[in-house]
Amino acid sequence: DPAEFRRQNFIRKDQFPYQTPVALVYDTGDYETTLDEAMRLIDYQGFPARKAAAAAKGMKRGIGISCYIEACGLAPSQVVGALGGGVGLWESAKLRFSHTGKLQVMTGTHTHGQGHETTFAQLAAEKLGIPFEDIEVIHGDTEKTPVGMGTYGSRSLAVGGEAIAKSCDKLIAKGKKIAAHLLEAAEADIEFKAGQFSVAGTDRSKSMGEVVFTAYVPHNYPPDLEPGMEEGAFFDPPNFTFPAGTYICEVEIDPDTGVVRI
Repeated sequence: DPAEFRRQNFIRKDQFPYQTPVALVYDTGDYETTLDEAMRLIDYQGFPARKAAAAAKGMKRGIGISCYIEACGLAPSQVVGALGGGVGLWESAKLRFSHTGKLQVMTGTHTHGQGHETTFAQLAAEKLGIPFEDIEVIHGDTEKTPVGMGTYGSRSLAVGGEAIAKSCDKLIAKGKKIAAHLLEAAEADIEFKAGQFSVAGTDRSKSMGEVVFTAYVPHNYPPDLEPGMEEGAFFDPPNFTFPAGTYICEVEIDPDTGVVRI
């Protein structure tokens, strides 16, 4: 059976992380589940009956299965260098709050119609606990944006998005220092969740907006901390990402006319 033949050759869930013969490591995967779900959706078990019914009408019917793993999130710079590439495939981002709490997300990657502006804004909004509408994503303007390596190989979110996430983490870390000063608490006691800096175990808190405003109007401010709320990051992935899936296609052909029905 074609499906069972493929199943026998899958890497099992208990074999991850899986070292491949070509230096790369598959970190995770569940290939049997993708096959099982595709078989369910196409009613694989019912195919012999459909094939027999088609044959009774003089039709030819076949079914094909394709299971794949794709190396995406290009790419670890060391791997690229080992293969003779002359560039590093990191990605970069810079995030800048204005004193009003609006956020600019400047990314080195670029959208070609995929909708990165929406995805990157959603990422920053969730990480920082601010409204999606308060975020402007800037890309493709080399006078404003940091240097980047572009969009291809399903890398923009996996690599560029991680650079944005790391920039958010830096903003939160600075925000904790400011909030600790304002709340007269130890920095280690400051928690951040849903846009609020709070003292653990109390109801005392400062919003992200209050902290950002303080960073630009530093009348009551940590003496050893620079004003402003702007951070950037580079991210060089340690590995590819390895999405996987299963396609199944069932085709009926009229041998007399050549008409194909999928």
